[in-house]
Amino acid sequence: MGDSLHAAIARSAAAGAGVIVRHHASDRSTRREIAADVLAAGAVLGMSRDVALAEEVGAALVHNPATQTGRIPFSLAVHDEAQARVAAARQPAFVIVSPLFDTRSHPGKPVLGEDEALRLAQMTNCPAYALGGISQAQGRELMARGWDGWAGIDAWM
Repeated sequence: MGDSLHAAIARSAAAGAGVIVRHHASDRSTRREIAADVLAAGAVLGMSRDVALAEEVGAALVHNPATQTGRIPFSLAVHDEAQARVAAARQPAFVIVSPLFDTRSHPGKPVLGEDEALRLAQMTNCPAYALGGISQAQGRELMARGWDGWAGIDAWM
């Protein structure tokens, strides 16, 4: 695990943020190591897709689980109206709606914009976090306008 990732995890934890470990291209041992760093930093841990690994490392939830999660809570990504309807039916602990704005991680990808993203969030009838090109300052502004929270990559790197 690189120093920049370790530092980003520490900054996230210090701000009271949770961390969802995605790193889909990494092997399980690397994802397990990152998860251990998240927990050691004091952040709430979410694991993406892998329910068994989430249970093994003591994650608080699974994001976009590949299988049924059993007792562990889950969250879902919402990028369009079809996914918002699925989320409304499945009732996750929360949804992450994206992308609101242009992002460095997905250059050139169409964005929702705040109005459409908020409309999708409201369709789900569950807590919603905004993601996509959001700085810490923008995150605070979004929460003042009704979002339950915000998520980011570059905001912590």
